Amino acid sequence: MPSTSSSGISFGTIRRSILGFGSDHNQIHSEELNNESKSLLDRELEGFQNQVFNQFHTLSSSSSSADDFLSIDWMLKLLDAFLACQEDFKRILLKNSELFSKPPLDRLLMEFFDRSIKALDICNAVRDGIEKVRVWHKHLEIVSSAFDSKQRNVMGEGQFRRARKALTDLAIVMLDDQKDSGSVFSNRNRSFGRQNKGKERKKGHSKSLSWSVSNSWSATKQLQSMANGLVQPRVNEIGQQFGLANCVFTMGFVLMFVLWTVVAAIPCQDRGLFPFSIPRQVSWGTPLFLIHSRILDESKKRERKNSPGLLTEIHQMEKSINLISDLIDSAHQFPLTEEQQKEVKDGIQELSLVCNSCKNGLDSLDRELREVFRKIMSFRTEGLGTVTRAQS
Repeated sequence: MPSTSSSGISFGTIRRSILGFGSDHNQIHSEELNNESKSLLDRELEGFQNQVFNQFHTLSSSSSSADDFLSIDWMLKLLDAFLACQEDFKRILLKNSELFSKPPLDRLLMEFFDRSIKALDICNAVRDGIEKVRVWHKHLEIVSSAFDSKQRNVMGEGQFRRARKALTDLAIVMLDDQKDSGSVFSNRNRSFGRQNKGKERKKGHSKSLSWSVSNSWSATKQLQSMANGLVQPRVNEIGQQFGLANCVFTMGFVLMFVLWTVVAAIPCQDRGLFPFSIPRQVSWGTPLFLIHSRILDESKKRERKNSPGLLTEIHQMEKSINLISDLIDSAHQFPLTEEQQKEVKDGIQELSLVCNSCKNGLDSLDRELREVFRKIMSFRTEGLGTVTRAQS
């Protein structure tokens, strides 16, 4: 893993050192003259690197609150950042298709498009994961509606039975999806009524809700496969086309990194945070390193270690389930005291907030992933076609 010793360097210092911005007037004047002498391609390549830096600098900014990081809103911004970077990369490729049709760029580009195919599989698997979270959300809505204060003023035993049934069904689904994961749901299964597990399975619960990938497919192995061979080019190996080769490397790394982050956040078949190094000598290395480190820190927290996903809304679900389960388990005598009823109402109110934040957010995230899938696929088709025509 890369050293964290330089993580304290300010972004302003990094940008000045990379882009050549200094306080000396002569240096600025010299830079202006150099910019005038740069070719259009050089300026576009520099602009692409700046685009990547700016997009991920915003995502890694310390101004982002702890609750915002890895939330659905933050994930939408991450996917938007990826699409913006890919659009710039696409523009460079289409304008320089003749150069990309010749060695060594043609090989690098084909490797990138191979990674794109693997990225499509991950998009499908992640969308299956979103569907799983939707199912969990529906069960939590049943729990919330069981205690709807508009229905009755006094909480009765029937409401608790209905809520317990919904939590039992949720535990069964989660155990099927996260077998032996040690998640909060599997830990709760005993108090939800383990004896009903076999009966519920007969109703049609399958091991996975995924219809897009096989049972042997692994998100971790797919990401590792994308990372293999992803090495920054060297000037002495590439020569005059170093700028374009570095552009391909940058886009390939961004593609892998974004999907690694998405898999870390959302339930996915055989997901895991495999280690990889982030190049620090490039402008965008520091913001990606900060995001990478923050995700690893989140995964090491005691309450997140066995979570099915690091998405903020999933963590909120887990906390609400723990709270409601404790309240249900502690309700032995009816009617409840006023203090007990207040505790339950407060817990249900918190659960309702989680449900509301998930309801629209999951739909938006699913649509965004559809768009990412579509644009990766269309870019691959268009890019390959353009390069093939340039070769003929």
